[in-house]
Amino acid sequence: MTPAVAVVRLPEGEGLPLPAYMSAGAAGADVVAAVADDLVLAPGERALIPTGFALEVPEGFEVQVRPRSGLALKHGVTLLNSPGTIDSDYRGPVGVILANLGSEPFVVRRGERIAQLIVAPVVQAAFREVAALGVSARGDGGFGSTGR
Repeated sequence: MTPAVAVVRLPEGEGLPLPAYMSAGAAGADVVAAVADDLVLAPGERALIPTGFALEVPEGFEVQVRPRSGLALKHGVTLLNSPGTIDSDYRGPVGVILANLGSEPFVVRRGERIAQLIVAPVVQAAFREVAALGVSARGDGGFGSTGR
């Protein structure tokens, strides 16, 4: 079953493409910037970039917002809070938090592909308090405890 995600185009998204898969095997649908004018991200700077749409995600699913590998490799531009999650009960505008981790300013232009959306099933767990946790081979070893 293919989940249906409803999309409402917002005024700032007029004339821009809605999320779209760029190849038959693509897992992510590309999203473009709905900025009115060029926006310059200086090295170390971050900004919330509008996409020009809102979504209605079906119950039992989430939409993950992920970086585009080309922007990361070529320009050092990535997403903070990655992957971001759009919950099924959120109906507001979708925004992308871009961060410039590169060494040069990066210009975000209207209509430029800035992120990708992944539709994924969600399982809600039942959290229950217990007196002790079960034993495992790793135990309570923290970050890096299993080696490099």
